[in-house]
Amino acid sequence: MVGTRRDVLLGGLALLGAGAIGRPVFAQASSFFAGTAVDNGITFRATNFARIDRRWHRQVVKYFSSEPIGTVVVDTRHHFLYLIMENKTAIRYGVGVGRDGFKWFGRATIDSKSLWPRWTPPPEMRKRHPELPEFVAGGSPKNPLGPRAMYLHRDGVDTGYRFHGTLEPWSIGKDASSGCIRMFNEDAIDLYQRCPIGTAVQVLPHIADQAPPATEVTAVE
Repeated sequence: MVGTRRDVLLGGLALLGAGAIGRPVFAQASSFFAGTAVDNGITFRATNFARIDRRWHRQVVKYFSSEPIGTVVVDTRHHFLYLIMENKTAIRYGVGVGRDGFKWFGRATIDSKSLWPRWTPPPEMRKRHPELPEFVAGGSPKNPLGPRAMYLHRDGVDTGYRFHGTLEPWSIGKDASSGCIRMFNEDAIDLYQRCPIGTAVQVLPHIADQAPPATEVTAVE
C-alpha cells in the first residue's frame, strides 16, 4: 500500500532537527541529501548520489525480454525496475520494494499519474495507526510519495500500489515499503515522463540472476 507510518514520521522529524530523533541518526540521514532542486515550482531535497551505491544509480543495461518495448518490469528480489527500450536494452532503476508480508506480484497498467500527488493513507492503515493524518498535501516535505506517483491498476481496478518517490533514499535497494515501489525522487520524475497512461507493468519475484555486472552499464543523465 502507499507509504508507511515510518515514512511520514521520518520525513517530519528530519525537518524538526537532530534533537527530535538523535543527532547521529539525523546526521546519517542528512548525508543522503545534497542541496535542493526545483520541480514545477516546488523545492525539494536533492539526492546525494555520491552517497548511493553505484548499483542503484539509473543506467542503461543489456536486457533480453519477450515483453514489448515500453513495458516496465520490476525484479523485486534484486530491487531493480527495468523500462524496456530498443536494441535489447533497458533503463534500469534501483528501487525499494515491499517488506515481508507486503510483497505482491503480477501484471498491471499505469492508468493514472500525478505530479506532486496528495497522499491519503488507506483506511486499513489509518485503522492500525489512527494518529496518521487524513491526508498530506502534495508538495509537503512530509509527503511520502515525493514528486511523482504512477498508479497501478488491474482490469480497470486500482490495486492500491504505486511507483513513487521517497523521503528515505537510503531505503532504495531494500525491502522497506508497504508494497509500493519506491524510487529516488529524481528517478520517479524520470520514469514519469517516459511512461504514458496505459504502460504495461509486470512485477516479478526475480529476473536478474543473469544480469550484466555493473561494469557493463551506461549512466543515464
